[in-house]
Amino acid sequence: MCTAILDRVEVSGQADKAGRPFAAAIRSTPTGRRLTVGSVLNPRRLEVLRAVLAAGSINGAARNLSYSPATISQHMTALARETGLVLFEKQGRGIVATDAAHDLADQAQSILADFDRLERVVADLRGGQGQHLAIACFASAAEQWMPAVALAVRRLQPNLTVEISLNEPADGRGRRRPDLDIRTEPAGGAEVELDGYRRHVLLVEELVAVLPATHPLADGDEVGVGDLEDEPWVDHDIYDSPIGRIVLSACSAAGFTPRYAARLDDHRAALRLVAAGVGVAVLPRLAVPELVEGLVARPLVRPAVSRRIVAHASQDQRRAALIACAVEQLRTCAAQAPTTHPPTARTPTEPPAGRAAAG
Repeated sequence: MCTAILDRVEVSGQADKAGRPFAAAIRSTPTGRRLTVGSVLNPRRLEVLRAVLAAGSINGAARNLSYSPATISQHMTALARETGLVLFEKQGRGIVATDAAHDLADQAQSILADFDRLERVVADLRGGQGQHLAIACFASAAEQWMPAVALAVRRLQPNLTVEISLNEPADGRGRRRPDLDIRTEPAGGAEVELDGYRRHVLLVEELVAVLPATHPLADGDEVGVGDLEDEPWVDHDIYDSPIGRIVLSACSAAGFTPRYAARLDDHRAALRLVAAGVGVAVLPRLAVPELVEGLVARPLVRPAVSRRIVAHASQDQRRAALIACAVEQLRTCAAQAPTTHPPTARTPTEPPAGRAAAG
């Protein structure tokens, strides 16, 4: 049970439908009752519960939400009745939130994000602004390619809203099902197919070692993966996304596991740490179009390390023109990507040698 005591709830004159005061109603709510089809949870009450726990008190939540404390109490009484859970218990002159209250609030977070997205959809439809194009991608693609893609599709449809979310890492909560899902794969690995999507291989790009210009390894034209074994590493992929697994696989092939001096989830911040002398980093070319002053990038060899970038395009015919426009712009961006080599022709969606994928 959480031991943080909420401020005292004044319940005089406040009662539920059975005539029980708020605190008593919560304390005596049965815990064994199962929700039935007719027991519909009110999302707003879940939001109020999260507000109470975040504020640490009924009165604090009331101030934050511009409600009266009595209204907050009524919402909590109703939520306890709907769920059959003991959400608060008396402790001294106040009340405390139970473990069940905290668990319910935690589990509600992703559901409320979906409700929030649905409310935005309804508002857009009501206002005649219901056209969206949802794109999921990794950070460097968002930074380098999405500005051109957003401009291209909005030229085609000026009132369009382009929603761009990161898919490394993400669980998809709170965002639309993507119309375009841009992903990283090992260059020589299995080719992933997504149901309802058409696969477009955009390019294969090499990964590079990023080093301070004064580092001894910076003097060469390339860096062997094994040469980095004794170096402190700055990892830009703390969540072990696909790009991180590609790097670890290359290190394993070279017979070692990286020794991390720092781990984070932002490639730009990782470059700053390398520039400060914290360690070395391995990044895709797309993530380092312009290096911080004092840094150099060298191709990795023994083994060469590369990734395949694939766009999965939804086959939803309602947005076919927009999706086709976005894919075409992605092909253009991929063809202009610096220092890449084209994927070998392995599937009909991969391009012939010497040019970026046509999808």
